[in-house]
Amino acid sequence: MRTLLAGVAVFVMTMLLAPLAAIARLLRLSRAWPQWCMRTWARGICFASGTRVVLHGAEHMAEHRGVIYASNHVSWFDVFAIASVLPHYTFVAKAELRKIPIFGWGAEAAGVVFLARENRKEAFAAYHDVARQVAEGLSVIVFPEGTRGDDYRLRPFKKGPFVLAIAAKASVVPVVVHGAREVMPRGAWRVRANTVRVHLLPAVEASSFEYESRDALMREVWRGMAACMREEYGVGSEENAVASSSLERTA
Repeated sequence: MRTLLAGVAVFVMTMLLAPLAAIARLLRLSRAWPQWCMRTWARGICFASGTRVVLHGAEHMAEHRGVIYASNHVSWFDVFAIASVLPHYTFVAKAELRKIPIFGWGAEAAGVVFLARENRKEAFAAYHDVARQVAEGLSVIVFPEGTRGDDYRLRPFKKGPFVLAIAAKASVVPVVVHGAREVMPRGAWRVRANTVRVHLLPAVEASSFEYESRDALMREVWRGMAACMREEYGVGSEENAVASSSLERTA
């Protein structure tokens, strides 16, 4: 039943809110309108699926300046949970999602930045554009692991999001999400009700790092998130070789 309700919610909320976001952008209305659509979309899906979102560390939320929220990623419900609680944000997402009918152009209207990861030149240009927007006050949610994992252990991070943070001279707010995998793990379609906890950790100031020290920024964020996962949920993560993103090879 939860799966059916969640599916209906995704369809109905997308059909209602994606056109509204697109119209708001077409009319050049305040950015707050499409972001309201995205947040309402996420909250509606969480409600229909029986997902209760609990926010920890709200004092680390950026209200009036652009930051990079860097989160772990094990489920689509990471996205819904984070989107339901944060203000003034957008996502960096893979370009394939833009092709989804209705959703794709609604998400683009809401400001989602789509990266064609196989096209390094295009990805690098997109990162430069989003760095400018972050410097102007827009917050961006990224998943530095690159894709969804099969368990809660943190995997190696891609370097691109941290190059972005340094370019924008923005803070990185580490985010740990726990409970979303129990709602809908990777590769599954069945949805189960559960409590999802979103932890916002103290910001790491990227302005104190240079491009040459991007690895140090990445490691500091990784270790903070791994410590939270270990202390709060007993999940150990092994720090190993860092994965390089296509953006990094281009830069």
